[in-house]
Amino acid sequence: MLDTLQRRYPAVLALLVQVLALLLTWIVLQIALVTAHYRAPLMGAACLQGIMAAALGHWMGLHRWWLFINLAFVPALVAFAGYTMPGWVFLVGFFVILLLNWNSLTERVPLYLTGQDTQKKLSELLARRSDELSFIDLGSGLAGTLIYLSRLHPQSRFTGVETAPMSFLLSWLRCLPRRNCRIRYQSLWNVDLAEYDVVYCFLSPAPMPELWKKAQAELRPGALLISNTFEIPGVPPSQVIELNDWRQSKILIWQR
Repeated sequence: MLDTLQRRYPAVLALLVQVLALLLTWIVLQIALVTAHYRAPLMGAACLQGIMAAALGHWMGLHRWWLFINLAFVPALVAFAGYTMPGWVFLVGFFVILLLNWNSLTERVPLYLTGQDTQKKLSELLARRSDELSFIDLGSGLAGTLIYLSRLHPQSRFTGVETAPMSFLLSWLRCLPRRNCRIRYQSLWNVDLAEYDVVYCFLSPAPMPELWKKAQAELRPGALLISNTFEIPGVPPSQVIELNDWRQSKILIWQR
């Protein structure tokens, strides 16, 4: 059951972790009160719950992006509890986050933003190949990478596919002025990779094995599959570029 939650329902597992951490925190605080007559402040209790939630999430196999959410969720609620805000503000905030990160629930792919150093390396890679390339970003987020590359390589064609509603809308609007850049509301699994010279993705570990199968079936000879940070299990890349940034990012390249 735990393995199923890890693979298919990570949001449900994260919620379960929060509940378990709350229970453990209550037990620890009751023991401290009875044995040492110590009553923890509210924020201290919230931070303890966050640490327990992050530790439990790691132990239960949640991916790294969930650990920060587990750590910060309850402390953030406590921190904002002292501010007088209408209830609709939290509701709107929840739905905005949900619409930006819809893929983390449906495809286990959260919103990752490609860093500037990675964008520069991608531009150098494209410049060494051709002046006229077809490039696709699978899960293009807010389209920052596409806009950056389309400015520097005006003769190439840049396409992004995105299914998180808010991310799609914002990126579609951003790309409207760019004649060589477009965004489609489409799942990456419905894209024909044979149309592209370079396929780029910044996803998560979860979809990489299936993506490799798709790439093997569809990529034309000489085409590149480029992954930001996440590896394909059991398939060594043709080239690895270490970026040495704060995220310890790396560009992994496979050539068909």
